[in-house]
Amino acid sequence: MRKHAFQFLALFISFAAFTTGRAQQPAQPPAPDGQQQFADLGACNLENGQQIAGCRLGYRTWGKLSADRSNAVLFPTYFSGTSSSLAGFMNADSLVDPSKYFAIVVDVFGDGVSSSPSNSIAQPGPLFPAFTIRDMVSAEYRLATETLGLKHLHAVMGVSMGGMQTFEWMVDYPTFIDVAIPIVGSPRLTGYDLLLWHAEEDAMRSDSAWQNGHYARRPPLGAVEALHDMHLTTPAYYARMHPPEKFAADYAAYYAKGILPFDANDWLSQLEAMIHHDVARAGAMDAAESRVKARVLVVVAAQDHMVNPLPAEDFAKAIGAKVFVLDSECGHISNGCEAAKLSPVVRAFLDGQ
Repeated sequence: MRKHAFQFLALFISFAAFTTGRAQQPAQPPAPDGQQQFADLGACNLENGQQIAGCRLGYRTWGKLSADRSNAVLFPTYFSGTSSSLAGFMNADSLVDPSKYFAIVVDVFGDGVSSSPSNSIAQPGPLFPAFTIRDMVSAEYRLATETLGLKHLHAVMGVSMGGMQTFEWMVDYPTFIDVAIPIVGSPRLTGYDLLLWHAEEDAMRSDSAWQNGHYARRPPLGAVEALHDMHLTTPAYYARMHPPEKFAADYAAYYAKGILPFDANDWLSQLEAMIHHDVARAGAMDAAESRVKARVLVVVAAQDHMVNPLPAEDFAKAIGAKVFVLDSECGHISNGCEAAKLSPVVRAFLDGQ
């Protein structure tokens, strides 16, 4: 009996050493800054009761997670943008300094990188389920918690549709974030915003090349791009950049290139997500405002013709948030035109100043 007990003990010690050795294996090295990565989330349940099958989010990271895991900043993409297009914001002179923060730039649904009508095998094209801004944020929360193992974010920030997601984050997950910085975003669209987005939607649906979403070749959708470009800045900016002698060639370019290389069904899916965006769910905004716990910096463009600044300004006033106003003829893209003015303000707010 003692012999058998000794053999059992030796076997147990050997097994324990083996499993302990496995547990102490070094973790996979972090991906290089800016490298495209993917999180496979299985099925993503949507507000409308449907699911995105094989749900996948693309993302890129910059910087390192601190020892106490308190320096993560999540930055979702804007309308028709991808994580690669936000790389310029990730440096010491721009919005997020990777020497201080672990930046997580997320490709949102419908951008052609994450799950989208254009890349879904199970639900391609028009079969892809409609999703909302809230659905985008729900998937981002899963990325942060399930894939990256985070229990808290220092901040969420985003531009345009990324700003809409930031408003959604501060209402849906109020204790999960310390700081929120929506830039030219909105908690709820105005009638003027909806006029633009519905006009783009109608222009797409009436384009014969769209073929009800069943096209074999991506259509340029020139009228959609013309409408979009007309509202992206201000009349003064457009007139200066497109003098009459250049206009004929510039206008022809809308119909040659249009929204390409962005996919038409992807464009429509994100467009409809914005059309239905409302952090109050069509109810009283004060109920949504009362949920906010984060420190908030709201950035608006006074001459924005694409996302009206009034709802964001009203929301900021109600919660006592700091407001920073951009006022250039660049309109909706003032955050780029006035980057030298905006970037130090955002970095200081992230640092708690």
